[in-house]
Amino acid sequence: MDFPHIQTELPGPKAQELIQRDDEVTARALLREYPLVVQRARGMMVEDVDGNRFMDFMAGIAVTLTGHCHPHIVEVVHRQTDAFLHICGSDFYYSGYTDLCRRLAAKCGPGWRVYLGNSGAEAVESALKLARHHTGRSAIMAFEGAFHGRTYGAMSVTASKAEQRGRFGPLLPEVYHVPYGACNECVYHLTYPACQVHCVETLRKSLFGRLVDPADVAAVIVEPIQGEGGHRIPPPDYFTALRRLCNEHGILLIADEIQSGMGRTGKFFALEHWDVQADIITLAKGLGSGLPISAMLARSELMTWPPGSHGSTFGGNPVSCAAALATLDLVEGELMVNARMVGAWLKDELANLTRRHAILLGSSGKGLMLALHFTHGRHAYAFEQACFQRGLLVLCCGSASVRLAPPLIVSEGEAAKALEIMDAVLRSLCGGVP
Repeated sequence: MDFPHIQTELPGPKAQELIQRDDEVTARALLREYPLVVQRARGMMVEDVDGNRFMDFMAGIAVTLTGHCHPHIVEVVHRQTDAFLHICGSDFYYSGYTDLCRRLAAKCGPGWRVYLGNSGAEAVESALKLARHHTGRSAIMAFEGAFHGRTYGAMSVTASKAEQRGRFGPLLPEVYHVPYGACNECVYHLTYPACQVHCVETLRKSLFGRLVDPADVAAVIVEPIQGEGGHRIPPPDYFTALRRLCNEHGILLIADEIQSGMGRTGKFFALEHWDVQADIITLAKGLGSGLPISAMLARSELMTWPPGSHGSTFGGNPVSCAAALATLDLVEGELMVNARMVGAWLKDELANLTRRHAILLGSSGKGLMLALHFTHGRHAYAFEQACFQRGLLVLCCGSASVRLAPPLIVSEGEAAKALEIMDAVLRSLCGGVP
């Protein structure tokens, strides 16, 4: 393993030059986490323009599912680019679009249909449009801490950070945010299981009793595991109770699997961990192993919108479809199992790490969707930045957490090396005292 390998002070001279040129022309809205200027990447390794090599434990924000430039992905992409680049799946036919929709629909069982888009936010917009069109209802229920995207509909159901919504109003009307069922942050100060999932049951009295008639609610949109919100996971029977509530009132359940899906948690859909099925599912991020593509999956009887009511010029691009089909081959063949096995080992080691360092409150996650939780946001940020300086790429999330979302190809040996770096960083942040 020839990485991590840091040979210049970060950022290096070439990186500094590009960052300065970038700063003169790019949108101020972009938030760069640290001064990483990428030259090339392979597998688990990212190399910057100054020759520094990093171990990637953030995968382009959970996107490069199969690692950087996986040979199988590169091969099928080259083959497709030799054939044709674009024709528009909203208006014409090609086998890649059809084959990908069939593969994804089969993941849900008989009687499902698929719409392909370009991004996670697009998939969410599609889901919201379909839910409102099919039900004839307008209200949407979402959760505090949720992140669903930055376009207007997706931003309206997002409630992760105030700055993501600030001064963009008015947003989509009739969106109601309720507390997410994270036991360690219970707003009702109750203890599971004695609480009997009060966070769901109280919605009947508080939300439906005082704010909105459930007959007006088209859908509930939820992340099985909140990603940007801090990798928060609800208690075991939370989604069963939420599914029951939706069934009682004819409300559609939308599962945002954009970050948690595609095998990252050790199951293809994270919601499978709770043996619950949604009515509509959104996928993106890892679906194309780095190429832009998303999917909105729904039960066939819900797809009642007429031809022409929705579409996309670039959605389901032929090259992206080829990459997605190859990604499915790899995920189904070996990577989902690897995520489950290496993820279980890494989760145990993270628990050991939290016992050794006072600035850690704990860890959480499933498969290779994991996080460390810190006592304060400044500790999480300092940890992220120090890991970068030592050649490990990680990302903050929530108010005081750091996510670990490596490509699903990560080996136990590579995970062990990452742990060594994290342990060293934590010791330095604690002044050498655990």
